[in-house]
Amino acid sequence: MRILLSLLASATLAAAADKPVVAVYDLEGALSENGIASNSLLSMDLSPERPLTFHDLALGFQQAAADPEVRAIVIDADGAMLGLPQIQELRRHLLDAREAGKDVWLYSDYYNNKSALLGSAANHFVLMPEAGVDFAGIHAQSMYFKGLLDKAGLEADVIHIGDFKSFGEEFYRTGPSEFAATQTEELIDGMFSEITGAVADGRGLDRATVVGMIDKGTFTAAEAKEAGLVDDLQYRTDFNTALREKYGEAEFARDYALPDRDGPDIDSIFDVFKLLMSSGDDGKSKDDYVAVVVLEGGISDASIAPVRKAIVKLLKDEHAKALVLRVDSPGGSALSSDVLWEVTDEWKSGGRPFAVSMGGVAASGGYYVSAGADRIFAEPGTITGSIGVVGMKIVAGEALEKLGITTHSVQRGKHADAMSMTEGFDEEEEELIRQAMVEVYGTFKKRITDGRGDRLKGELEGMAGGRVYTGRRALELGLVDELGGLTDAIAWAAGEAGLEEPDSRLLPEPKSPFEGLFSQPEKNEDGELVRMSPAASTATEAVAGVIREAGLGALPESTRRAVVRALDRLEAIDGSRVQLLGPDLELRW
Repeated sequence: MRILLSLLASATLAAAADKPVVAVYDLEGALSENGIASNSLLSMDLSPERPLTFHDLALGFQQAAADPEVRAIVIDADGAMLGLPQIQELRRHLLDAREAGKDVWLYSDYYNNKSALLGSAANHFVLMPEAGVDFAGIHAQSMYFKGLLDKAGLEADVIHIGDFKSFGEEFYRTGPSEFAATQTEELIDGMFSEITGAVADGRGLDRATVVGMIDKGTFTAAEAKEAGLVDDLQYRTDFNTALREKYGEAEFARDYALPDRDGPDIDSIFDVFKLLMSSGDDGKSKDDYVAVVVLEGGISDASIAPVRKAIVKLLKDEHAKALVLRVDSPGGSALSSDVLWEVTDEWKSGGRPFAVSMGGVAASGGYYVSAGADRIFAEPGTITGSIGVVGMKIVAGEALEKLGITTHSVQRGKHADAMSMTEGFDEEEEELIRQAMVEVYGTFKKRITDGRGDRLKGELEGMAGGRVYTGRRALELGLVDELGGLTDAIAWAAGEAGLEEPDSRLLPEPKSPFEGLFSQPEKNEDGELVRMSPAASTATEAVAGVIREAGLGALPESTRRAVVRALDRLEAIDGSRVQLLGPDLELRW
């Protein structure tokens, strides 16, 4: 009897193992790169659920494409807040799944650039019959604040190193310079070609056909099907029924290969106390792995502090065999950029592989911190370059006069008032600032030539001057090594480190907003006597968020984001007079 039961159990397990899997993903909402929740009191999120990261999703798609048990991948694309480079990486994994003989299904209530790109990798692209269609191309818009500053009695005094270094123009011009307009045109041309080319290739259409549909301005879901842009039109109920009929014996696995994001159970105040008393330490791995650390957003002392801390900690972790720095940043403080570059250089000196994976943007300071990598990966649609320097201050003398405020100054030192807010730079002060910027610019170019060496294809100065490139163009110039995404960088780093399996860990480990607000900070185990100040707490960020967002609630979302970014950049400039910042574009695509 015991033998019979054992045989039955084995047969049951074998049947379960042979049961096909349909991997299901709902891509609604934004994906965090670093897994750190950002709150303001106007949008406070105290959910115990850990945020989904792009690292999670990219690895999940990769595993679904490679797993022989997975028969199909089903994606709900509605509400997907993904950037072009993120979609380009996910799309490659879907194409890999197709190559492996799997079905890829994509359903959406909308046909737009994002669903069109993802859907072009599917062999079953299904739209709702009355789907909204917004496939009209790319619209890039920059906001200029000179008129606003004039009304407030403020003036932006800006010094550029590099004709194409356009940051700051939004504060002292009402429109772009000729150089800025030229590079924006080239950048948008490149991105438009990426989108239309991918849709055409995926759907087996001529690019001219795709561009023709875009230029129609509007069309119906039925016309999209007739043109070959989609495969079928179905309501969700019918779509779900068709899936179950086709894969009736399969297990439909929602969030296949994604981590458990439920977070801690918070049922009473005692659970909060338990969380407050927890050590906050990340569990140390006992196996060798590739460490993934993310730099996301503007570069300042506050933003790089947790990134630097994570790398310093990894320097002493013998199981961290390679480092991938995921960069999604338009740049920022020149000083902070160099501080982060230094700790990655320290990592390289130990002989362990170091790769950079560029996200949506890795420009100016974002490129500065990337230049020393052993290998740089960028997506075709990544925005990078912007090798140049800008110095700036806001002059508020007229604004004070309008308010009836007068000032009296006392100084010791001929140029002690160079950064005073009441007057602009005089000629001598401007020359002094420019000299400092020239030194930073020289260091910037040296970091690139030392890091890139003979991989650069031409004179660096011809690529610099603030010029901005797509990832594809950067590859042609030797500014990056390979077109690829985060998973490609992880695989390369694992191979260089001799790891049989490209196991990776995102550090610091993502936490839910609730955990981030109430858990204790990690113990300092890096051995450093003099440390960088940690980033502001979630509560501090929330208060700052209210200040930034006050009075902006009635503005359109895109305008509100642009104003908040401008305020953030002005705040960064106040802390560092020399900046490595790329252009700011509000891209509707």
